[in-house]
Amino acid sequence: MSSRMKNWLLFAATVVIVLLLSILANSIINRKAESQFAYQPQVSINEHEPRNEIWGENFPRQYQSFMRTRDTSFVSFMNGSKMRDALEEDPNLVVLWAGYGFSKDYNQPRGHGYAVQDIYNTLRTGGPTGPGTGPMPSTCWTCKSPDVPRLMNEIGIKEFYTGKWADIGAEIVNPIGCADCHNPKTMSLQISRPALIEAFQSMGKDINKATHQEMRTLVCAQCHVEYYFNKNMPDKKGAQYLTFPWKDGTSVEAMEAYYDSMNFSDWTHSISKTPMLKAQHPGYELFMTGVHAARGVSCADCHMPYKAEGGQKFTDHHIRSPLDNVANSCQVCHRQEKEALIEDVYQRQKKIKKTQIALEKLLVRAHVEAGKAWELGATEAQMKPILQDIRHAQWRWDYSVASHGGSFHSPVEVSRIVSTATAIAQEARIKLARLLSELGFKGEVPFPDIETKEKAQRYVGLDMKKLEAEKETFKENIIPKWLEEAKKREDQMGVDKVSMK
Repeated sequence: MSSRMKNWLLFAATVVIVLLLSILANSIINRKAESQFAYQPQVSINEHEPRNEIWGENFPRQYQSFMRTRDTSFVSFMNGSKMRDALEEDPNLVVLWAGYGFSKDYNQPRGHGYAVQDIYNTLRTGGPTGPGTGPMPSTCWTCKSPDVPRLMNEIGIKEFYTGKWADIGAEIVNPIGCADCHNPKTMSLQISRPALIEAFQSMGKDINKATHQEMRTLVCAQCHVEYYFNKNMPDKKGAQYLTFPWKDGTSVEAMEAYYDSMNFSDWTHSISKTPMLKAQHPGYELFMTGVHAARGVSCADCHMPYKAEGGQKFTDHHIRSPLDNVANSCQVCHRQEKEALIEDVYQRQKKIKKTQIALEKLLVRAHVEAGKAWELGATEAQMKPILQDIRHAQWRWDYSVASHGGSFHSPVEVSRIVSTATAIAQEARIKLARLLSELGFKGEVPFPDIETKEKAQRYVGLDMKKLEAEKETFKENIIPKWLEEAKKREDQMGVDKVSMK
């Protein structure tokens, strides 16, 4: 090849390289310009700003995607986003929670956009008619709204945990959102609920040392955890202080031992008289025992994956089941077809669900048989070991089902928990059979007719018409007043526009 030809080739190559670099530089400049335009502040966001729509002025893509948490069209085998009556689907639950609010009403969770509306509607919060009334403490609001950290800052944490649910109803109106997880100045992830910080301290850990990737799970762990209301804190008398039972560990056994050591119970079962434990939603604790957590995957990686829109990459705030967004969640790492991935999840869930249902029937029988033993004159000394078994077995069953996603997040651990609970429940029934025989009862205690939710609720003595009428009165007369008061307060808060100079 002649030197002249080489020079022409070198010149052509140089032109191509320069052209490509120019295109790349132009693309970078355009993207930076788009980014500056897209995220140019429109308003000044104050500390503890609870109104998600105000944050949405500066972060429209995130806000618009968050608003899609009100979409209830997706249904999966276990949950989805559609309102589902868990008691209707599984009437055993009514008997398992007899004497507790969950036997009145328990729906599968909808999206975060419904957090406040759903707590208004549930029969578990009763029908309060004025200050200081209603069965639930103010602590029940803790995970429902960014108004919570605002109010804690204004009146104090102890004061927030003191009083009745209805006392601060007019203060809690904005559903779960931006201020629950983000610092308004830097947009960095932050912990807004003191219970998680205090739980880490009880284990000798400093949550401030968490990495950004760990924070993408910990902001969820503020609420998706096991907790209880501590009424016996010496320096916080009068408060029902939200506490995570993590001091001795986060396993189901460690928390069980923690509760036993302090003789804590959430309620006394109305049939068996067992001092019961109600698992809340230990999603974080179970997730941390699974393979995804071991590989460094965070909650947000699957439930809030990145998406691109108009050339902008951002975190999708349509928080939902990954099965409703397989391409952006599962298939980022797993290269199987969508249908195969979903079927894999369903197979795990179906196998565990089958064992959980079998365990439920054992527990229902144990409660009914314990009730019969009391009826026949059993003593507290005779019943104590039996009730301890019922308590431990149902705690483990509840722990396995209340995390909702546990059978996928950590199927091995959930299966282990269900198997230990089954063994304990069977032991309780063996002890009951012996005691009933000693008390002169022959044969088998009849299993109640609880084929439907309505039959089960009648069996445990609930007057559902009365409860539903009280709730309707509350919704018609109280909620409008709360919303009117809240609007006046938020109008006074106003909003500061940012100078665009």
